[in-house]
Amino acid sequence: MKLALIGFGQAGGKIVDEFLAYDSAIDNSFVEAAIAVNSATTDLQGLDRVPQKNRVLIGQARVKGHGVGADNELGAEVTEADIDEIQGAIDRIQVHEIDAFLIVSGMGGGTGSGGAPVLAQHLKRIYTEPVYGLGILPGTDEGGIYTLNAARSFKTFVHEVDNLLVFDNDAWRSAGESVGSGYDRINREIVERFGLLFAAGEVGHGDHVAESVVDSSEIINTLGNGNGNGISTIGYASEVVEPESDGLLSSFRSETEFDEGTATNRMTSLVRKATLGRLTLPADAASADRGLVVATGPPEHLNRKGVERGRQWLEDETGSMEIRGGDYPLPGEDEVGAIVLLSGVTDVPRIDQLQQVAIEAQETTENVRARAQDDFASLVDTGGELDALF
Repeated sequence: MKLALIGFGQAGGKIVDEFLAYDSAIDNSFVEAAIAVNSATTDLQGLDRVPQKNRVLIGQARVKGHGVGADNELGAEVTEADIDEIQGAIDRIQVHEIDAFLIVSGMGGGTGSGGAPVLAQHLKRIYTEPVYGLGILPGTDEGGIYTLNAARSFKTFVHEVDNLLVFDNDAWRSAGESVGSGYDRINREIVERFGLLFAAGEVGHGDHVAESVVDSSEIINTLGNGNGNGISTIGYASEVVEPESDGLLSSFRSETEFDEGTATNRMTSLVRKATLGRLTLPADAASADRGLVVATGPPEHLNRKGVERGRQWLEDETGSMEIRGGDYPLPGEDEVGAIVLLSGVTDVPRIDQLQQVAIEAQETTENVRARAQDDFASLVDTGGELDALF
C-alpha cells in the first residue's frame, strides 16, 4: 500500500522518521512521500530521514519556533493560519501514485493533537484518496493536561479521518523503563506492526508472489468507507521456525500431510494470539465490524489453508462476515507471523475513559466559570455598597 506520511508534532515526526528507516530496511517502498509538520524548530531539526524540504515549521508569527506548550487549541489555530505552508509541501507529492494519506500524531501534546484534525479536514476537502490517522495515546501517568488533550483531540480526529488507527502507550509501557528508551522502543513497536500491514501486497520485481495477495484495496475495504467513526487496532504474533534441513527426507517434507497440518495449526494459533493478546489499542474483538488476517514469513512455511483457517476463526470470534485474509511472503526470514487488523471496534475501555475525562473536564470548566462569575458579581455588589457608604 503506497502511503504519503505526514508526521504532525514531535511524536508524529519521530514515528514517520522511524517508518522511513523501516521501509528502507525491508526494501519495500510503501512510503511514497514523508512530511513532518511542527511548531518547534528543534523538533524538526532532530529528525534524521525526513527530507529537509519536507519539514514544515508552522506558527512562527505566534510562537516564534518554540512550540505551543501543550496548548492544543493554539495548535489548531496555527495550523489553520499556516495551512498553505503545509499544502506547499503536499503539492510536491505525486498524489496519483499513492493509495492513501496517513497523518501520524501524538494525541497528548499541543501541535499534533490540535493540528492533525485540522489537516485531515483540509485533505479530505481537496483529495479523493482516503485520509487515515494514526493516533498515539499518552500514558495515564504523563499528566492530566496530556490526557485532556488526548480526549479533546480524539473526539475531533476520529470524525475528520476515514479511519483512526490507534496505539495506546499505556498498554505498552514497561515498568522501570526510562522515558527516552521507552519511547524509542514503543516507536519501533508501532512501526513494526503498522509497517508490516502497509507493506503487505507491495510486491516488487523479483519478489516472491503471495498465494493470496493482500493488496491496497483489501486494506482500504477493511478500514471502511469513511463514515467518520471508524477506530482500528492491530494485533501481531510471531514464532521462530526451524530452517529446512538437508538430506533426502527433507525433499519430501513439504509434500506430507504432517507438514501441511503443522503449518495450518501454527497459523491458526498465531491468529488467535494476535487477536487475543496485546493489541495496539486494547479492545474486545467481538465488537469489530471488519477484520483482516495477514500471514507473514518464509514462503515455505505459509499455506493457503492456514490463512483460511485463521480467517474463519476470526470470523467466528467477531461475528462479522467482512473478514479478509492473505499472506505476505518474506523470504530469508526465520519467523512466521500473523497480523490481525480489527476495524470499527466499539468496545474500547480506554476510549470510554477518555470520553469520561472530557465530560468531567467540561463540567469542571463550567463550574469554575460559574464561580468566577459569582465572585465577580459579589465584588461588584460589594463595590456598590462601599460607594453608598462614602
